[in-house]
Amino acid sequence: MILAGLATLPGMNTDDAERHRLEAAFTAYAPRVWGYARRHAEHNECDDVVAETFAIAWRRIDRMPPEPLPWLLVVARNVLANRRRTAERADRLWFAAVRELWQHVDSPEEGVAERDSFLRALEACTRVEREALLLVAWEGLTPGQAAAVAGCSTRAFTVRLHRARRRIVATAGQDAAAVTDSAEPRLRLVRPSSPAGGPLRRGPFAPEEPRP
Repeated sequence: MILAGLATLPGMNTDDAERHRLEAAFTAYAPRVWGYARRHAEHNECDDVVAETFAIAWRRIDRMPPEPLPWLLVVARNVLANRRRTAERADRLWFAAVRELWQHVDSPEEGVAERDSFLRALEACTRVEREALLLVAWEGLTPGQAAAVAGCSTRAFTVRLHRARRRIVATAGQDAAAVTDSAEPRLRLVRPSSPAGGPLRRGPFAPEEPRP
C-alpha cells in the first residue's frame, strides 16, 4: 500500500527496473526500518517514518547502494531528526500558547499557580496525549470531533485521552483532572494583553476579548 502511494507522487521515476528494485528493498528491509524507528520514536509515528524513508529512497534510487540497509537507516535517522525538530518547535508553540492564553478564573495568583501546575502535567504527557487533552479541554470538542482532527479513530482517541487524564491526575492532582473532564471546559482562549501598554497585535481570527 505504501509503495502504491509512493508511485503516484509528483516527479518520481516510473522506470520498471527501478520500481522493482525499490519494491525488493521495501519487502526485505521495511520491517528493519520500522524497528529502527520504533527504538527512536513513538509507536504511532513508525509507519510514517517508514513511508517517508522509502519515499526519499524512491526519489534517490540512483544513490541507493546494492546493499541498501545501512543507507536506508541513515535516511530514516535523518527523517527522525527532522520530525523531532518539527515536534520540538510544535511543543514550544503549545506551551507558549497555554502560558499566554490561560484564562485566570479566580485570582491572578491562583490562576498562575493553576496554569503552572497544568503545564507540568502536560509535560508528563506524550505529544499525542497532550493533543487529545487540549482538543477536548481547550477547544471543547467531543471525542468524535477531536478524533477527526487528530486523524485517528474515536476509540484510539479515547485511549489517548484516558492516558492523558491519568497522567494529569498523577502529576497535578484531582483538581486539574476535573478541569479536563468538565462538560464546559475552563481552558478558554482569551485575548492576549497588549505588550508594554502598546497597541494589541492580533490577527483577523484571534478570539475576541469577553465583554463585561
